[in-house]
Amino acid sequence: MTTVDSALDSAGTGPFQYRLLCIFGLVWAADAMQVLSVGFTAPSIAQEFGISVPIALQTGTAFFLGMMFGAALFGRLADRFGRRRILLITVALDAVFGLLSALSPNFAILIVFRFLTGLAVGGTLPVDYAMMAEFLPARNRGRWLVMLEGFWAVGTLAVALAAWALSLADVGQSWRWIFVFTALPALIGIWLRFWVPESPLYLMRFGRADEAFAVLNRVLLTNGKPGLRARKLIAPGQVRGEGLLSPQLRRRTLLILTVWFLVSISYYGVFVWIPARLAGEGFGFVRGYGFLVLMALAQLPGYALAAYGVERWGRKPTLFGFALLSAAGCFLFTLAFTPIMVGAALLLMSFALLGTWGALYAFTPEIYPTASRATGMGAAGAMARIGGLMAPSVLAPVMAHSLVAAVGTFAVLLVLGAIATWLIDVETRQRALN
Repeated sequence: MTTVDSALDSAGTGPFQYRLLCIFGLVWAADAMQVLSVGFTAPSIAQEFGISVPIALQTGTAFFLGMMFGAALFGRLADRFGRRRILLITVALDAVFGLLSALSPNFAILIVFRFLTGLAVGGTLPVDYAMMAEFLPARNRGRWLVMLEGFWAVGTLAVALAAWALSLADVGQSWRWIFVFTALPALIGIWLRFWVPESPLYLMRFGRADEAFAVLNRVLLTNGKPGLRARKLIAPGQVRGEGLLSPQLRRRTLLILTVWFLVSISYYGVFVWIPARLAGEGFGFVRGYGFLVLMALAQLPGYALAAYGVERWGRKPTLFGFALLSAAGCFLFTLAFTPIMVGAALLLMSFALLGTWGALYAFTPEIYPTASRATGMGAAGAMARIGGLMAPSVLAPVMAHSLVAAVGTFAVLLVLGAIATWLIDVETRQRALN
């Protein structure tokens, strides 16, 4: 007899996990492209439909609203009806509505399609992470989850380079081409995801041991390891009170959602709303394509250090440290008075905040049992979108008084996020999922 966790430990990480990483990573990069396309498409949308840029940016508001509802809805559905089925549905909707966005004949229809695209993208993110975690051995699960989050930087770089190329070529209606470009990886991902089997932990939870046995054998054989001999699988221990706010999970749920909210409102405040203000104050280089590419490249070492840290130091210490480093980047910005200092502070924030996201995405799915994992990731994703939607309303009155005060506010919020992280009652490094 054996357990799912021991079988995955025997399989290790090999060709099966690399294929899974490439498939999930492709759509993860596509999701980053969809999110960040808001800023790149707004000027072209405004020009075509004869509206102002602030109104054109409402496509982003619609997209974030869709993500908020999609994360909460599809995360729960994945715990109820299976990871694989929801993965296929969400990525298909992502591709379809992304392409339809590019064909929108007017602004009202575009708003509808961006909401629906956001609904699909919001659904892919939590389910991807729940499923990836359930195919990884405990000893290096955190590193691989950070690697998956690292595809966000790949998507950031891809959409920045595409927008830059369209700008240099002076292509008309560039927003349509950007939306087509951002939908293509998801379109490819539909076919690739048919290769992904259902999570063995999910199958065991519903008493489908024979199917779980076949999936685990597939993982072992793909990685060049001997298949399971005994057909008897031991079900993982069930956690009493598996609801997110059950007595066993309430503390960690409230604290981890607090961290997601505080990091999110700071991230979107810094990288979506502040650059426009800086450009208006003579720091126009921060909106330049070259600097955006440089900021995307700065994210990669942040992810690399987070991938090392979650396995070497643990999930909580790494997340705590990166949150404080992000706060330090914001504090450095408040002292900046030259373009070089502003640029250095933004690059530090890009490095540290994306490392924070990497550690947060590695930690969150591990603190929940299988019955609640996708729901927990969905709730976290929804909280992140609430932070993104609230960032401008929280930022506006403070920024009206002082830009330095606004960024200083984010520094304080990130310190609070670090404190909330330290108060979480579990460390999940090298622990089996249940």
